[in-house]
Amino acid sequence: MEARPIDARRMTRFEPKTYGDRIASVYDEREANVAVDETLLKFLKNLAGKGRVLEFGIGTGRVALPLAAKGVRVDGVDASRAMVAELRKKPHGRDLRVRIGNMATVDMGTRYSLVYVVFNTFFHLTNQNDQVRCFENAARHLARGGYFVLETFFPDLSRFARDQSVTVKEVDLNRVWVNFSVLDRSGQKVTSQDAKIEGAEVELYPNQFRFAWPSELDLMARLSGFRLARRYGGWDKRPFRADTNEMYVSVYQRTGAR
Repeated sequence: MEARPIDARRMTRFEPKTYGDRIASVYDEREANVAVDETLLKFLKNLAGKGRVLEFGIGTGRVALPLAAKGVRVDGVDASRAMVAELRKKPHGRDLRVRIGNMATVDMGTRYSLVYVVFNTFFHLTNQNDQVRCFENAARHLARGGYFVLETFFPDLSRFARDQSVTVKEVDLNRVWVNFSVLDRSGQKVTSQDAKIEGAEVELYPNQFRFAWPSELDLMARLSGFRLARRYGGWDKRPFRADTNEMYVSVYQRTGAR
């Protein structure tokens, strides 16, 4: 019997805080293979100069805390109180100014030299309107000439068969992590569940994101008073290639008058 397509829009009650609230306690463990290295920190510090910086989606502070340790004044925004609670448990985690809110609308009441979003967090804004509003909000928080930096992935829809994907992320003696994803092509949206199976216990970590192509991001930027200053294939500034599914870095500069 042929399997029926799955409706990718069916995950109900998914909010900006849902992903963080559900995964906060295991987030650092789950993302331990995603390095926060000196190359990333140097990149951000150099762009910030002597100014203050703002991280949209600060989460558990995996970037903000080591960046602050280098003498950069870092503020943060996150939709999930649970993620911020994990940040506060870490050394110097209570030293950062963090506000709970939506990065598309929050007002920090401060101007920054740099606003940045890493690890695809921008795509957790699950509709185009909110993504545009996020660009606009970044512009409101930046002085003219300031930078908005996005780290996102280049979409590779070939990994979906019949708009579905199953990926085994980890297999251990007593534990398995499996990701189940469905694709809504017209909405550019992916709805997924990470399933952690350990012994007789199963834990589910839902996620939903709306991906955007580089050209769409660039249009959002222009509409919000930015220009694309440069784009790299990673924090080491290697050339960007549009034929890979790798993460890439877009650097937008605020040009509009305030």
